[in-house]
Amino acid sequence: MNSQQAVRAAMEAHTIIPAFNIPYLPMVEPIVKAIVDEDSLAMIQVARLEWEKFESKSLEAVAEEYKKYCKEGYTLLHLDHVPAIDEDQLKVDYLSIIKRALDCGYQSVMVDGSRLPLEENIATTAEVAKLAKEYGAAVEAELGAVSGHEGSGIGLSYEELFTTKKGFTKPEEAKKFAIESGCDWMSVAAGSFHGAIASSTKHLKKPQARLDIEHIAELFKVTGNMPLVLHGGSGIEQDYILRAMENGIAKINVGTEIRQPYEFALEEKPGDIAYAQEKVYERTRWVISEFLRTTGNHSKLK
Repeated sequence: MNSQQAVRAAMEAHTIIPAFNIPYLPMVEPIVKAIVDEDSLAMIQVARLEWEKFESKSLEAVAEEYKKYCKEGYTLLHLDHVPAIDEDQLKVDYLSIIKRALDCGYQSVMVDGSRLPLEENIATTAEVAKLAKEYGAAVEAELGAVSGHEGSGIGLSYEELFTTKKGFTKPEEAKKFAIESGCDWMSVAAGSFHGAIASSTKHLKKPQARLDIEHIAELFKVTGNMPLVLHGGSGIEQDYILRAMENGIAKINVGTEIRQPYEFALEEKPGDIAYAQEKVYERTRWVISEFLRTTGNHSKLK
C-alpha cells in the first residue's frame, strides 16, 4: 500500500495515519519498532526545520536511517513541511528540496504555501504536484494558518483564535484549492497549533487544544471528500481527534509528544542514547494504542 492508498483507506475506514516527526536521527529505530509492535500503519517524516533547527541533519540522512529499519506494509516515508516562506519569513527554494526528497525515495511530500496569498499557494502547490506525479508520489499542502512556530503566530491567545476562527481554513478557499492545486491531501487549520521550536520554549508542556469539528466536516464536504490532515497533533484533547476521524481527518502529525521524551531522557542521563530511545519507544506505543487507537491498522487497512 502506497501513501496515497493508505491515507485514503484510513479516511474511508474512519481511522487515521499517524505521521511521526524526526528531529533527532536515533528516534527512527524505536518509532518504527513501536509501529510494528502495535501492528499499526504510520509514517516517518521530517520537516525542513528539523534539520535546520534540530539534529536530523538532512532529509537524506533521515531517508538513510529509515531504510535501515523500515518495515514494508507498516511504515511509509513522508517529507513534512517544506515552506515557500519559512518561520523566519525567508524565501525557500522549495522545489529543489522536494526534488531531492523524491530522488531519494520519499513516497509523499508536503509543500507549505500557507504564508502566500491564495493564488500563489495554488500555483506553488500545482508546481510541486506536477513534479511529484512524475515519481508517483502524493502531495500534501496547507491552507489556513496553523499557528505556533516562532514567526508564524497570528497575534491572538488560543481562546481568541478558537472563538474568532481567525486563521482557520476558509471553506470557499478550500473548495477552490482542492480543484485547482493538484494536491492529494489538505492540511487544514481548525484549532490545532504547532509546538514551540525555540530553545527557550521547546521544553515547555504544550497546552491542550480543541478542534472545531463542524468546521472540519464542512471543509471535508466542500473539498469533495478530500482526505484532510491535522498538524500540531500533540496536545489535542483525545475526544476531538476521535471525532475528527469521523469527519475527514485521515493523517495526523505527531512531534512534541515524542520529541520531548527523547530530550528529557538525555537530560536525565546525558549521552545515554539507548535510554532516550526506550522512552521514545514507550511513548510512541502509547500514542498509537491509547491516544489515537490505531493498533491493528496494518491488518485493518490491507
